[in-house]
Amino acid sequence: MKITLLTGQTFKIANSCGFDIKIIRSSTAKRLTLRIDEKNRRPILTIPSRCSSKRASAFIEEHKDWISNMLAQIPQTKKFFNGQNISLMGRAVQIVHFPKQRGNILEQNILKIGGDEKFFHRRVCDFIKETAHKELNQRSFIKAKQLGCQINRICLKDTKSRWGSCSNKNNINYNWRIALAPDFVIDYLVSHEVSHLAHQDHSQNFWICVQNLCPNYSEGRKWLKTHGKQLYAYA
Repeated sequence: MKITLLTGQTFKIANSCGFDIKIIRSSTAKRLTLRIDEKNRRPILTIPSRCSSKRASAFIEEHKDWISNMLAQIPQTKKFFNGQNISLMGRAVQIVHFPKQRGNILEQNILKIGGDEKFFHRRVCDFIKETAHKELNQRSFIKAKQLGCQINRICLKDTKSRWGSCSNKNNINYNWRIALAPDFVIDYLVSHEVSHLAHQDHSQNFWICVQNLCPNYSEGRKWLKTHGKQLYAYA
């Protein structure tokens, strides 16, 4: 196994486990901790500043099976392809490549992507993000109005694990991949984040608020927990 420190220094561990791991030395960490960076498909080990390389190596060896199992559960990276059927903001859409076409157009249920094939995936992603930003804005402001709350700003993010967030400044962030989920899932997420405008916690009053905005919210919440990771395969 090869370990890379934030300083760029590397050292090798005997009995290779077959994957790279990122090491973060922290002056505030009190113990060794492991987590998985799903976006970059590698584990991250945080170690106290005075922890020895020998102890760090032993800790990784102790948890190598856990690391392998967690990495194996991460879906393989996917690219959008010509002829693919997707759900775009709850609408069934087929992606079709038109090389000689300028720009990208959604006509009826066909998403027409123009330009060179090597830019196909990126252009599909760009179109999805543009569509998602517009529609998530509309949905969010409608629900915020129902609560009598104000939204300051809405942004789309390429987050590693979170589907959404709402700050105490009334800024809402959404993961762009939510645009690929079924409509009832999108409705749940919007209701969840908008409810944080009124309740910056996950108290009982918060969940009552979510239910008022989205009566079947539990179905959307369950879908994200069960199938959400599949959407993270698109990078």
